[in-house]
Amino acid sequence: MPTPEDRLRAAADALGVAFAPSTFPAGTRTAAEAAAAVGCEVGAIVKSLVFVADGAPVLALVSGANRVDTARLAAAVDADAVRKADADEARAATGFAIGGTPPFGHTGTGVTRVVCDPDLLDHPTVWAAGGGPTSVFPLAPADLVRASGATVAPIAEAAPA
Repeated sequence: MPTPEDRLRAAADALGVAFAPSTFPAGTRTAAEAAAAVGCEVGAIVKSLVFVADGAPVLALVSGANRVDTARLAAAVDADAVRKADADEARAATGFAIGGTPPFGHTGTGVTRVVCDPDLLDHPTVWAAGGGPTSVFPLAPADLVRASGATVAPIAEAAPA
């Protein structure tokens, strides 16, 4: 049976995305852990978060420095109601556990839409989950958007005034 990393590697190959994961035994479950392990700023970490919008799973790709604003996400996917998926819903939709969900290569029931935080485009390289809680891989923001099929829209909470 293929591992989550094997499944992600196959998806990356099919999408023409270089997949060179780095493994950190101490873990990369949170954006802060991943940034510390990689040695980058937390804003260059891709958080792949599953939400449920009007009953359908959607994936929000957000900078590690930001939080998703559910009202903005709802507007981006034209939904009346958006809530964060629970762990079982996230795994069912993507085939990956929370803390290791990559931005593409999902094998679950499928997300219906992917929306990317434009702040991720400000970095020459971003780092995304490599299929498990201890690995991440680098990719160009343009590859992130292309491979995930994301729409770029402002979905992060507005900065305090």
